[in-house]
Amino acid sequence: MTSLFSTDQVEVSCIADTIKLQDVKAHFAKSYVATQYRDALHIDVPRGHIFVFNYGVVVTWGISDAKKSLIMEGLEKFYSKEQNKDWEIYRFALQPEARFSFSNNTVTLQNSKIHTLLAVSHALAQSCKLQIFECRAQKSLDDNRYLTDELINKGRISLSRTQLAKLRGALFQTKSDIMSRFSLLDTPEYFGDFPETQELYIGASRYQELDQRIELLKLKLQTIHELLDMLVAEQNHKHSSFLEWIIIILIALEIVLFFVN
Repeated sequence: MTSLFSTDQVEVSCIADTIKLQDVKAHFAKSYVATQYRDALHIDVPRGHIFVFNYGVVVTWGISDAKKSLIMEGLEKFYSKEQNKDWEIYRFALQPEARFSFSNNTVTLQNSKIHTLLAVSHALAQSCKLQIFECRAQKSLDDNRYLTDELINKGRISLSRTQLAKLRGALFQTKSDIMSRFSLLDTPEYFGDFPETQELYIGASRYQELDQRIELLKLKLQTIHELLDMLVAEQNHKHSSFLEWIIIILIALEIVLFFVN
């Protein structure tokens, strides 16, 4: 491995909301061989490989810390929107006679061909992006858990209509941002062109428990949706109560004016 890679590490970094691959390719093609495969860009560096995904994830195979820092610095100008960064580190081993396996955060590969590495990188990149979605959804639920407690203990939510509207907006933004990007968790279209490597992707996806985590994320989004419905009902109730009080006050004024006259 020492002749092919600088290290035995695979580092997965979620550095942005999206990355403009065409611009990245034009930039790095001046110094390296850069090839795009649908939503992923491969950058061939000395003794290592880098895959940049358009949804903001970078997967590096075997490159040194110095080279990694240089590449990340070069990528900074192509972020559409920086977000809370997340990263994961694995190890890999090349064993031509062994079967593909993924255990104890170590992936065993028969070769280091580009499409072999890219197939596994797709699963690792999706897992890292999914972690961002999971954290955002869970934070929304944790931040608003007090609302159900208030309903249980007080029978109402002690927020003004304006506060309820702002909260609805924040929850809706979280849900819509995740839903608009949910398709990137599907099986990548790349495997329509290279079906022979899909088994590697499936194996890595199973290790990352992508299917189970996606189902759990769907449940969290459903809970957020139900929370939105609850806030809508509460806001409508407050508005109806406000209108009822206006009607009562108007009737009272009319009675007072009647007796005064």
